[in-house]
Amino acid sequence: MLDYHLHLWEHSRADVGLALDQVAAYCERAASLGVSEVALTEHAFRFRDVLNSVGGVAIRAGHEPSADFAEYFNFHARSELAHYVEFAQRARDEGLPVRVGLEVDLYRGRMSPLGEYLSQFPFDVLIGSVHWLDEWLFDDLDSDVQMSQWRRRDVDEVWREYGEAMEELADSGVVDVLAHPDVIKVAGFRPEDPSALWNVIVESAMRTGLSVEVSSAGWFKPAKEPYPAPGLLDRLVANGVGLTTASDAHRLDRVAARFDELRGLLTLRGVNTLDGYDRRRRRRVPLGGESRVNAE
Repeated sequence: MLDYHLHLWEHSRADVGLALDQVAAYCERAASLGVSEVALTEHAFRFRDVLNSVGGVAIRAGHEPSADFAEYFNFHARSELAHYVEFAQRARDEGLPVRVGLEVDLYRGRMSPLGEYLSQFPFDVLIGSVHWLDEWLFDDLDSDVQMSQWRRRDVDEVWREYGEAMEELADSGVVDVLAHPDVIKVAGFRPEDPSALWNVIVESAMRTGLSVEVSSAGWFKPAKEPYPAPGLLDRLVANGVGLTTASDAHRLDRVAARFDELRGLLTLRGVNTLDGYDRRRRRRVPLGGESRVNAE
């Protein structure tokens, strides 16, 4: 298996470091749980130069971000992308089974300059996410300000807006993988019928040829199920969409967490290979074994 979604820093930390011992521990734990390869995918918004490439944190032209929204980015954006990439490459050069990656959020209407900026770096894989809608950080479970919005908004409309954002992310051409595709359920608020969003995600992945992440992280959130939901996973598999596996870990004990259960979900559906990446070229990786290169 793969763990293609790992972070070096917890969200609660602003001043961050880069330690090979940490990555080695990640790899050791992953290997002990049947994972042959990991990808370091720190959040792109951790890097000042990434935010500068899209013109800062204001999401809508002519609209200043809310204080809470701006504070979030001021807290997190403390590093330079080149230092992180150099570190990840060094981990790989030391013989660790690491891929150099990044978790890239959607900046609506501004993905082209972001893609141009990221293209200068030797990434193996870029995973794409939607974590906010306009200025609303809908998955910031620790913020009462952000969570209160769930009780004020129409859930069906929120899921529709999220689907539009996922469609734009997929069509941007910037990323290789759609990460935690139905993360909009993270706080436990769901429409009666999620099929409209599921259709958008499946059709977007098929149209663009992107892989979709199967993540254990949702089990540890109020959603209480993996990403994607079993019904969405059924549709992805039925339509031949390539898959990766991930934990979205921010600390050692979450690396490859509940991967036996992820493997069971995939095996039950007849999945026996995953999508690995090297220099952004996809290759097939056996679900339960070592990596085997088969570039497309």
